[in-house]
Amino acid sequence: MPAAIASTAVNADPRLSGSIARASAAATACLERARVHPDKVDVLINVGVYRDENMAEPAMSALIQKNVGTNLDYLRSGTPALSFDLMNGACGVLNAVQVADAFLTTGDAEFALVVSGDTHPSGRHDPGFGYASVGAAMLLSRTAEPGAGFGRVSVASADADAPGVVGYADLDAVDTRGREMIWVRRDPDYAARLVEFAAAEAQRYATAERLDLSQTLLVASQPTPTFAAELAGRLGIAPAAVVTVQDVDGDPHTSALTLAYHQAVEAGRAQAYPQVLFVAAGAGLSVACSVYHRAG
Repeated sequence: MPAAIASTAVNADPRLSGSIARASAAATACLERARVHPDKVDVLINVGVYRDENMAEPAMSALIQKNVGTNLDYLRSGTPALSFDLMNGACGVLNAVQVADAFLTTGDAEFALVVSGDTHPSGRHDPGFGYASVGAAMLLSRTAEPGAGFGRVSVASADADAPGVVGYADLDAVDTRGREMIWVRRDPDYAARLVEFAAAEAQRYATAERLDLSQTLLVASQPTPTFAAELAGRLGIAPAAVVTVQDVDGDPHTSALTLAYHQAVEAGRAQAYPQVLFVAAGAGLSVACSVYHRAG
């Protein structure tokens, strides 16, 4: 795959309210870090799930695109930009990488921006919600370097009758407060089942791709604070090669992979490994894996 990470950025500013504002701020910062003008972005994909005021329409991506200023006047810029929502929970970022790669491979896009963010629909902190209010952005571009960029993306789902986590609005209970209420139900054995399923799929992927896990940095989603460490233990990856999200209250959910990779790069940890194994796991149960070969 020619898709390479040009830049990442995150935003957890408590002064901002809502997933749209944080995802937009992260996207703007991501483009500024890469020194890429918003009009150069051909595709914008939003993978956030939990939305401001439980909004169903319009697509959140369109509102984020407006805030970022991505090709709002294509007659002026000369190129229209496509933006859309892609929702698959914690695995959404890697699904978006798959889609973005198709645009990059065919030459239909020079840059693709993957944005994410989840928030309680009320905009207020709710400890029972469980998800962190954070926005993240990953800018993808084409790379001509042989072997660099994302590898194959593998996605697997377990028995649909045992999703582990279900988020929903109880229409019989919301009364007139439907825009500010959400229910999230987690099965008691969710974390244990998810680690087991993710480890099996990640090991299968590593074997198929012939990855040397001793030379691999593990970047995983964070449904629980210990998930990444437990997953690494089952894969035989050293604790020093495991990235755990820092300074975030709750599960970063759809922003977890971007946030973890961003923090690893900022701390100088990613540069020590020739490749990164991204593993996302969440409700479904579902798991997505992809190796990322660093340039050079």
